[in-house]
Amino acid sequence: MEESIETLKYPIGRFIAAETYAPHTLNAWIHNIRILPVLLDGCIENLDEVQLNTPYRPGGWTIIQVIHHIADSHMNAYIRLKLALTADQPTIVPYNEQLWAELPDVFDVPVNMSVTLVHALHVRWTTMLRLMKDEDWLRNYYHPEDDKLVALWQMTNMYSWHGKHHVEQIMALRKRMAW
Repeated sequence: MEESIETLKYPIGRFIAAETYAPHTLNAWIHNIRILPVLLDGCIENLDEVQLNTPYRPGGWTIIQVIHHIADSHMNAYIRLKLALTADQPTIVPYNEQLWAELPDVFDVPVNMSVTLVHALHVRWTTMLRLMKDEDWLRNYYHPEDDKLVALWQMTNMYSWHGKHHVEQIMALRKRMAW
């Protein structure tokens, strides 16, 4: 039975935002962010150039593009976190992830460079998340494309899902292709 494009695109389901948070949910979200680099190591382990250049679904990004996208996206998230912690409701600068995934560095820089970057970035990011005070979780930034304020706990919830989402896209491809 062939999987639907929706299932291939969202193998763990679309993001469903939590309505609230508690210390145990924050800890689980931080844990998911913390372990992502190790999961990425496993995603690309023993893949050759042809496999890395395979789209995870018809019309989708290649594994290389997905990995570089994670690095790009998570760098933006970390900067947004620090902006929200140091300014009063800063307006973030959105970026076009599709265009970023087509820039020349994505095709010229080895994918393991972005995995290494994610390893280092996630140490810094999860250190900040673990050291935040209770009131820090309610700090927010303004997202002009969505025309809304995003609290740091909400951003953490979303990025906890984001990493798992992309890992599963790659792992589902590996399973379908028997890699």
